[in-house]
Amino acid sequence: MSDPTHMRREILEIPAAVDTLLSKGAPAIKAAAAELAARDPAFLVSVARGSSDHAATYFKYATELCAGVPVASVGPSVASIYARPLKLSHSACLAVSQSGKSPDIVRMAQMAAEGGALSLALTNHADSDLAQVSAHTLELHAGAEQSVAATKTFVNSAVAAVWLLAEWQQDAELIAAIHALPRVLEEAAHQDWSALGAELGGHRSLYCLGRGPALAISNEAALKFKETCQLHAESYSSAEVLHGPVSIVDRGFPVIALCAADAAEASLASVADALADKGASVYATSAQVRGATALPTARTAHPLTDPISLIVSFYGMVEAVARARGIDPDSPRHLRKVTETV
Repeated sequence: MSDPTHMRREILEIPAAVDTLLSKGAPAIKAAAAELAARDPAFLVSVARGSSDHAATYFKYATELCAGVPVASVGPSVASIYARPLKLSHSACLAVSQSGKSPDIVRMAQMAAEGGALSLALTNHADSDLAQVSAHTLELHAGAEQSVAATKTFVNSAVAAVWLLAEWQQDAELIAAIHALPRVLEEAAHQDWSALGAELGGHRSLYCLGRGPALAISNEAALKFKETCQLHAESYSSAEVLHGPVSIVDRGFPVIALCAADAAEASLASVADALADKGASVYATSAQVRGATALPTARTAHPLTDPISLIVSFYGMVEAVARARGIDPDSPRHLRKVTETV
Protein backbone atom coordinates (compact mmCIF):
# COMPACT_ATOMS: atom_id res chain seq x y z
CA MET A 1 0.00 0.00 0.00
CA SER A 2 2.57 2.55 -1.20
CA ASP A 3 0.14 5.32 -2.24
CA PRO A 4 -1.25 7.56 0.50
CA THR A 5 -4.60 6.37 1.79
CA HIS A 6 -7.68 8.58 1.77
CA MET A 7 -7.46 8.46 5.55
CA ARG A 8 -3.92 9.84 5.53
CA ARG A 9 -4.86 12.62 3.11
CA GLU A 10 -7.88 13.53 5.18
CA ILE A 11 -5.83 13.66 8.39
CA LEU A 12 -3.54 16.17 6.71
CA GLU A 13 -6.61 18.15 5.59
CA ILE A 14 -7.83 18.60 9.18
CA PRO A 15 -6.19 22.01 9.82
CA ALA A 16 -7.68 23.41 6.61
CA ALA A 17 -11.07 21.85 7.37
CA VAL A 18 -11.11 23.49 10.82
CA ASP A 19 -10.06 26.79 9.25
CA THR A 20 -12.96 26.54 6.78
CA LEU A 21 -15.39 25.85 9.63
CA LEU A 22 -14.10 28.88 11.52
CA SER A 23 -14.38 31.03 8.39
CA LYS A 24 -17.85 29.94 7.30
CA GLY A 25 -19.59 28.63 10.39
CA ALA A 26 -19.81 31.74 12.58
CA PRO A 27 -23.34 32.93 11.67
CA ALA A 28 -24.96 29.58 12.45
CA ILE A 29 -22.89 29.02 15.61
CA LYS A 30 -23.62 32.49 16.97
CA ALA A 31 -27.34 32.28 16.21
CA ALA A 32 -27.64 28.94 18.02
CA ALA A 33 -25.53 30.23 20.93
CA ALA A 34 -27.72 33.32 21.25
CA GLU A 35 -30.85 31.20 21.49
CA LEU A 36 -29.19 28.93 24.07
CA ALA A 37 -28.37 32.00 26.12
CA ALA A 38 -31.92 33.32 25.77
CA ARG A 39 -33.51 30.02 26.76
CA ASP A 40 -31.02 29.26 29.55
CA PRO A 41 -31.70 25.48 29.49
CA ALA A 42 -31.69 23.58 32.76
CA PHE A 43 -30.05 20.61 31.05
CA LEU A 44 -29.05 19.31 27.62
CA VAL A 45 -29.31 15.94 25.93
CA SER A 46 -27.23 14.55 23.09
CA VAL A 47 -28.18 12.10 20.34
CA ALA A 48 -25.45 10.35 18.33
CA ARG A 49 -23.72 7.07 17.51
CA GLY A 50 -20.13 5.99 16.83
CA SER A 51 -17.55 8.74 16.38
CA SER A 52 -20.33 11.34 16.52
CA ASP A 53 -21.23 10.08 20.00
CA HIS A 54 -17.63 10.60 21.07
CA ALA A 55 -17.87 14.21 19.90
CA ALA A 56 -21.06 14.50 21.93
CA THR A 57 -19.28 13.08 25.00
CA TYR A 58 -16.54 15.68 24.56
CA PHE A 59 -19.25 18.37 24.42
CA LYS A 60 -20.84 16.90 27.58
CA TYR A 61 -17.69 17.25 29.67
CA ALA A 62 -16.81 20.65 28.23
CA THR A 63 -20.32 21.99 28.91
CA GLU A 64 -20.46 20.67 32.44
CA LEU A 65 -17.03 22.15 33.21
CA CYS A 66 -17.55 25.48 31.46
CA ALA A 67 -21.28 26.19 31.82
CA GLY A 68 -22.23 24.09 34.85
CA VAL A 69 -25.13 22.61 32.87
CA PRO A 70 -25.58 18.81 32.93
CA VAL A 71 -25.61 16.92 29.63
CA ALA A 72 -26.98 13.39 29.21
CA SER A 73 -26.83 11.03 26.24
CA VAL A 74 -30.22 9.62 25.25
CA GLY A 75 -30.69 6.40 23.33
CA PRO A 76 -32.15 6.96 19.85
CA SER A 77 -34.13 3.71 20.15
CA VAL A 78 -36.32 5.35 22.80
CA ALA A 79 -37.96 7.21 19.93
CA SER A 80 -37.28 5.03 16.88
CA ILE A 81 -38.01 1.55 18.29
CA TYR A 82 -39.99 2.12 21.46
CA ALA A 83 -41.81 5.30 20.35
CA ARG A 84 -41.75 6.70 23.87
CA PRO A 85 -41.78 10.49 24.34
CA LEU A 86 -39.41 12.21 26.76
CA LYS A 87 -40.20 15.28 28.87
CA LEU A 88 -37.64 17.76 27.55
CA SER A 89 -39.07 21.19 28.28
CA HIS A 90 -36.47 23.73 29.47
CA SER A 91 -33.74 21.76 27.68
CA ALA A 92 -31.75 21.68 24.46
CA CYS A 93 -30.94 18.67 22.30
CA LEU A 94 -27.70 18.38 20.34
CA ALA A 95 -27.89 15.73 17.60
CA VAL A 96 -24.57 14.87 15.94
CA SER A 97 -24.43 12.96 12.65
CA GLN A 98 -21.90 13.37 9.86
CA SER A 99 -24.42 12.30 7.22
CA GLY A 100 -27.60 13.44 8.94
CA LYS A 101 -29.33 10.41 7.42
CA SER A 102 -29.67 7.74 10.10
CA PRO A 103 -33.41 7.29 10.77
CA ASP A 104 -33.02 6.68 14.51
CA ILE A 105 -30.99 9.85 15.06
CA VAL A 106 -33.44 11.87 12.99
CA ARG A 107 -36.47 10.47 14.81
CA MET A 108 -34.95 11.12 18.24
CA ALA A 109 -34.07 14.71 17.30
CA GLN A 110 -37.61 15.21 16.02
CA MET A 111 -39.11 13.75 19.18
CA ALA A 112 -36.87 15.97 21.33
CA ALA A 113 -38.20 19.05 19.56
CA GLU A 114 -41.77 17.81 19.99
CA GLY A 115 -40.99 17.30 23.69
CA GLY A 116 -40.01 20.94 24.15
CA ALA A 117 -36.25 20.92 23.57
CA LEU A 118 -34.36 23.47 21.50
CA SER A 119 -33.11 21.22 18.69
CA LEU A 120 -29.56 21.67 17.37
CA ALA A 121 -27.99 19.58 14.60
CA LEU A 122 -24.27 19.12 13.92
CA THR A 123 -23.92 17.62 10.44
CA ASN A 124 -21.73 17.80 7.36
CA HIS A 125 -24.85 17.94 5.17
CA ALA A 126 -26.98 21.04 5.67
CA ASP A 127 -29.73 19.61 3.43
CA SER A 128 -30.02 16.31 5.33
CA ASP A 129 -33.08 14.86 7.04
CA LEU A 130 -31.56 15.75 10.43
CA ALA A 131 -31.22 19.37 9.39
CA GLN A 132 -34.86 19.45 8.30
CA VAL A 133 -36.15 18.50 11.76
CA SER A 134 -33.83 20.80 13.73
CA ALA A 135 -34.29 24.44 14.69
CA HIS A 136 -30.60 25.19 14.14
CA THR A 137 -28.22 23.39 11.77
CA LEU A 138 -24.52 23.82 12.43
CA GLU A 139 -22.82 22.69 9.24
CA LEU A 140 -19.40 21.12 9.76
CA HIS A 141 -17.86 22.46 6.53
CA ALA A 142 -15.44 19.49 6.55
CA GLY A 143 -15.73 18.78 2.83
CA ALA A 144 -16.03 15.32 1.32
CA GLU A 145 -14.62 12.47 3.40
CA GLN A 146 -13.92 9.28 1.42
CA SER A 147 -12.34 7.05 4.03
CA VAL A 148 -14.79 4.97 6.04
CA ALA A 149 -12.83 5.95 9.15
CA ALA A 150 -14.04 9.42 10.13
CA THR A 151 -11.24 11.85 10.95
CA LYS A 152 -11.81 15.42 9.79
CA THR A 153 -15.59 15.15 10.32
CA PHE A 154 -14.98 14.02 13.91
CA VAL A 155 -12.56 16.87 14.56
CA ASN A 156 -14.89 19.45 13.02
CA SER A 157 -17.77 18.05 15.07
CA ALA A 158 -15.74 18.52 18.26
CA VAL A 159 -14.62 22.00 17.24
CA ALA A 160 -18.14 23.10 16.28
CA ALA A 161 -19.52 21.76 19.56
CA VAL A 162 -16.97 23.48 21.80
CA TRP A 163 -17.25 26.67 19.72
CA LEU A 164 -21.01 26.64 20.29
CA LEU A 165 -20.33 26.31 24.01
CA ALA A 166 -17.75 29.13 24.00
CA GLU A 167 -20.08 31.53 22.18
CA TRP A 168 -23.00 30.58 24.44
CA GLN A 169 -20.89 31.32 27.53
CA GLN A 170 -19.09 34.27 25.93
CA ASP A 171 -15.79 32.75 27.03
CA ALA A 172 -13.21 34.96 25.29
CA GLU A 173 -10.24 32.80 26.29
CA LEU A 174 -11.82 29.64 24.90
CA ILE A 175 -12.95 31.43 21.72
CA ALA A 176 -9.38 32.63 21.12
CA ALA A 177 -8.00 29.11 21.63
CA ILE A 178 -10.52 27.71 19.15
CA HIS A 179 -9.54 30.24 16.50
CA ALA A 180 -5.87 29.34 17.03
CA LEU A 181 -6.51 25.64 16.41
CA PRO A 182 -5.60 25.37 12.68
CA ARG A 183 -1.95 26.23 13.36
CA VAL A 184 -1.71 23.87 16.34
CA LEU A 185 -3.42 21.02 14.50
CA GLU A 186 -0.93 21.36 11.65
CA GLU A 187 1.78 20.65 14.22
CA ALA A 188 -0.27 17.88 15.82
CA ALA A 189 -0.69 16.05 12.52
CA HIS A 190 3.09 15.60 12.31
CA GLN A 191 3.85 14.38 15.84
CA ASP A 192 5.90 11.17 15.91
CA TRP A 193 4.03 8.47 17.80
CA SER A 194 5.73 5.65 15.91
CA ALA A 195 7.19 4.17 19.12
CA LEU A 196 3.67 3.38 20.30
CA GLY A 197 2.77 2.01 16.88
CA ALA A 198 5.77 -0.32 16.93
CA GLU A 199 4.81 -1.55 20.42
CA LEU A 200 1.47 -2.84 19.12
CA GLY A 201 3.02 -5.28 16.64
CA GLY A 202 2.62 -8.53 18.56
CA HIS A 203 -0.55 -7.73 20.49
CA ARG A 204 -4.24 -8.23 19.82
CA SER A 205 -5.66 -6.20 22.70
CA LEU A 206 -4.95 -2.91 24.46
CA TYR A 207 -6.42 -0.24 26.71
CA CYS A 208 -7.03 3.44 25.98
CA LEU A 209 -7.35 5.73 29.00
CA GLY A 210 -8.65 9.24 29.49
CA ARG A 211 -10.48 11.39 31.99
CA GLY A 212 -12.85 14.32 31.67
CA PRO A 213 -12.99 15.70 28.11
CA ALA A 214 -10.06 13.45 27.15
CA LEU A 215 -12.17 10.36 27.94
CA ALA A 216 -14.14 11.15 24.78
CA ILE A 217 -10.87 11.07 22.85
CA SER A 218 -9.96 7.76 24.49
CA ASN A 219 -13.32 6.38 23.32
CA GLU A 220 -12.61 7.56 19.78
CA ALA A 221 -9.11 6.06 19.86
CA ALA A 222 -10.44 2.65 20.93
CA LEU A 223 -12.98 2.69 18.13
CA LYS A 224 -10.33 3.56 15.55
CA PHE A 225 -8.06 0.73 16.70
CA LYS A 226 -10.94 -1.68 16.18
CA GLU A 227 -12.23 -0.43 12.85
CA THR A 228 -8.91 0.35 11.11
CA CYS A 229 -6.46 -2.12 12.71
CA GLN A 230 -8.70 -5.01 13.80
CA LEU A 231 -7.25 -4.67 17.29
CA HIS A 232 -9.44 -5.21 20.33
CA ALA A 233 -9.21 -1.93 22.24
CA GLU A 234 -11.19 -0.90 25.30
CA SER A 235 -11.55 2.64 26.59
CA TYR A 236 -11.69 3.40 30.30
CA SER A 237 -11.63 6.37 32.57
CA SER A 238 -8.42 6.27 34.56
CA ALA A 239 -10.68 6.36 37.62
CA GLU A 240 -12.23 3.02 36.58
CA VAL A 241 -9.43 0.95 35.10
CA LEU A 242 -8.01 -0.06 38.51
CA HIS A 243 -11.46 -1.28 39.64
CA GLY A 244 -11.34 -4.57 37.72
CA PRO A 245 -10.00 -4.18 34.18
CA VAL A 246 -6.43 -4.02 35.50
CA SER A 247 -6.70 -7.75 36.26
CA ILE A 248 -5.96 -8.75 32.66
CA VAL A 249 -2.91 -6.49 32.37
CA ASP A 250 0.22 -8.59 32.07
CA ARG A 251 3.81 -7.87 31.05
CA GLY A 252 3.97 -5.89 27.84
CA PHE A 253 0.22 -5.22 27.68
CA PRO A 254 -0.15 -2.00 25.64
CA VAL A 255 -1.83 1.04 27.17
CA ILE A 256 -2.21 4.56 25.80
CA ALA A 257 -3.11 7.30 28.29
CA LEU A 258 -4.48 10.40 26.58
CA CYS A 259 -3.88 13.30 28.95
CA ALA A 260 -4.95 16.88 28.36
CA ALA A 261 -3.11 19.64 30.22
CA ASP A 262 -5.95 20.07 32.72
CA ALA A 263 -6.82 19.29 36.33
CA ALA A 264 -7.05 15.56 35.56
CA GLU A 265 -3.55 15.23 34.12
CA ALA A 266 -1.77 14.41 37.38
CA SER A 267 -4.20 11.66 38.37
CA LEU A 268 -4.18 10.15 34.86
CA ALA A 269 -0.38 10.21 34.76
CA SER A 270 -0.32 8.51 38.17
CA VAL A 271 -2.54 5.68 36.91
CA ALA A 272 -0.39 5.34 33.80
CA ASP A 273 2.66 4.90 36.01
CA ALA A 274 0.84 2.41 38.25
CA LEU A 275 0.07 0.25 35.20
CA ALA A 276 3.68 0.55 34.02
CA ASP A 277 4.79 -0.65 37.47
CA LYS A 278 2.64 -3.77 36.90
CA GLY A 279 4.54 -4.55 33.70
CA ALA A 280 2.29 -2.89 31.12
CA SER A 281 3.84 -1.04 28.19
CA VAL A 282 2.32 2.39 28.76
CA TYR A 283 2.53 5.49 26.57
CA ALA A 284 1.11 8.80 27.80
CA THR A 285 0.65 12.29 26.40
CA SER A 286 2.08 13.84 29.55
CA ALA A 287 5.50 14.93 30.77
CA GLN A 288 4.40 14.10 34.32
CA VAL A 289 4.88 10.33 33.94
CA ARG A 290 7.93 8.59 35.39
CA GLY A 291 7.45 4.90 34.48
CA ALA A 292 5.33 5.32 31.35
CA THR A 293 6.80 6.63 28.08
CA ALA A 294 5.88 10.24 27.30
CA LEU A 295 4.57 10.91 23.79
CA PRO A 296 5.20 14.26 22.08
CA THR A 297 2.22 16.62 21.97
CA ALA A 298 1.16 19.87 20.34
CA ARG A 299 -0.52 21.75 23.17
CA THR A 300 -3.28 24.26 22.52
CA ALA A 301 -4.00 27.51 24.34
CA HIS A 302 -6.76 26.06 26.53
CA PRO A 303 -7.23 22.78 28.44
CA LEU A 304 -10.64 22.22 26.81
CA THR A 305 -9.15 22.26 23.30
CA ASP A 306 -6.15 20.06 24.14
CA PRO A 307 -8.08 16.81 23.47
CA ILE A 308 -8.71 17.91 19.88
CA SER A 309 -4.97 18.17 19.25
CA LEU A 310 -4.40 14.74 20.82
CA ILE A 311 -6.81 12.94 18.50
CA VAL A 312 -5.18 14.44 15.42
CA SER A 313 -1.79 13.06 16.50
CA PHE A 314 -3.43 9.73 17.30
CA TYR A 315 -5.02 9.50 13.86
CA GLY A 316 -1.63 9.83 12.18
CA MET A 317 -0.28 6.94 14.24
CA VAL A 318 -3.25 4.60 13.87
CA GLU A 319 -3.36 5.00 10.09
CA ALA A 320 0.29 3.93 9.94
CA VAL A 321 -0.39 0.94 12.22
CA ALA A 322 -3.23 -0.20 9.96
CA ARG A 323 -0.99 -0.09 6.88
CA ALA A 324 1.80 -1.91 8.72
CA ARG A 325 -0.69 -4.68 9.51
CA GLY A 326 -1.63 -4.93 5.83
CA ILE A 327 -5.10 -3.43 6.38
CA ASP A 328 -6.65 -0.75 4.18
CA PRO A 329 -8.03 1.81 6.69
CA ASP A 330 -10.18 3.35 3.95
CA SER A 331 -12.28 0.18 3.60
CA PRO A 332 -12.46 -1.75 6.88
CA ARG A 333 -14.17 -5.10 6.56
CA HIS A 334 -17.89 -5.24 7.33
CA LEU A 335 -18.19 -1.43 7.42
CA ARG A 336 -19.67 1.26 5.20
CA LYS A 337 -19.18 5.02 5.25
CA VAL A 338 -22.78 5.71 6.24
CA THR A 339 -24.57 3.35 8.64
CA GLU A 340 -28.31 3.86 8.87
CA THR A 341 -29.99 2.28 11.89
CA VAL A 342 -33.62 2.31 12.89
